[in-house]
Amino acid sequence: MKPTNRTFSASGTTIFEVNSRLAAEHGSINLGQGFPDDNGPDDVRAKAAEFLEDRPNQYPPLMGVPELRQAVAAHDKRFYNLDVDWERGVLVTAGATEALASCLFGLIEPGDEVVVLEPFYDSYLPIIRRAGGIPRVVRLTPPNWELPKDQLANAFSEKTKLIVLNSPMNPNGKLFSEDELSFIAGLVIQHDAYAICDEVYEHLVFDEKRHVPLMTLPGMANRCLRIGSAGKTFSLTGWKIGYTVADPALLQPVAKAHQFITFTVAPNLQRAVAYGLSKSEEYFFSLAHELQTKRDFLSEKLAATGFSILPCAGTYFVTADISRLQFDGDDAAFCSHITIEAGVTAIPLSAFYENAPPTNFIRFAFCKNIKILEEAASRLANYFGG
Repeated sequence: MKPTNRTFSASGTTIFEVNSRLAAEHGSINLGQGFPDDNGPDDVRAKAAEFLEDRPNQYPPLMGVPELRQAVAAHDKRFYNLDVDWERGVLVTAGATEALASCLFGLIEPGDEVVVLEPFYDSYLPIIRRAGGIPRVVRLTPPNWELPKDQLANAFSEKTKLIVLNSPMNPNGKLFSEDELSFIAGLVIQHDAYAICDEVYEHLVFDEKRHVPLMTLPGMANRCLRIGSAGKTFSLTGWKIGYTVADPALLQPVAKAHQFITFTVAPNLQRAVAYGLSKSEEYFFSLAHELQTKRDFLSEKLAATGFSILPCAGTYFVTADISRLQFDGDDAAFCSHITIEAGVTAIPLSAFYENAPPTNFIRFAFCKNIKILEEAASRLANYFGG
């Protein structure tokens, strides 16, 4: 038979699916996949139910319902002082991953080079390659994940179409500094490129740090596409509501790609997210504060057990170095081992690299009920004698 598409056939089953199956098989506490185990804000869910019945459930507009596009524009003005054209500069998508796909398919021509910072979210490279792009990977190094400016500058060329920037960064919890953002912006302008900014964890930032969108820097308003996620902001990952903000001219080809991928998404969920984005400052503060408390709890317990904990300025995830535990195997084997033997599941950080990854780091998700984190920490302590 004729071969199928090489890009996607070569990808295989994701490590998230593999480890989640193993966790279910062994009754393990799954701290691998990054989704909360609560049900999101009661009032936002109530609005979704209300909006399901108050009007016909037919196709909403391609760009998204006006209520949500207006709410996204108002949100970006409130938090970042961005002036967004809600009618032509906001696109609602089936989650942030579809937003990424629409941006990449809408902007990349075959042969374009795309700068990607490693470690990276696992969908980036397959979509870039399927769009005909050539990835130029620049690696950030633990434990502090500083931006390697010389290497980044060397990755840009006249063939560079864009950079994909994820801040706060999955999987390592890095928040890019204003100095690093300024350096990136300078390269984007110098090479007449664009930036796809994956900012789904924008409200999950800790230790009184501040998320700064690349779009807010001088000269970047018409070069950036800023992606947000209701799933992360409202702990409703199953709703799959994402949004992209960009200059209308830049957003136009992205909207065309979206038209042929999903066209639109559930109208009642869009309107409920619009309601959620208007919530008070206290909601957004408490969301980050609660997650920071969980980060601190799990990090302290893991450190006491023998893991070395790396800095985490945002996201759902904390990275742990397993070197001190003297395990005879790599990070993937370690994650399988603790799933089966200790009853706790994590994700090997090597899954977020393309070639020759470090093999002594694993990622734990702390966006879980505190009782679940307590039990997971207890199981690991009992197993390792911590």
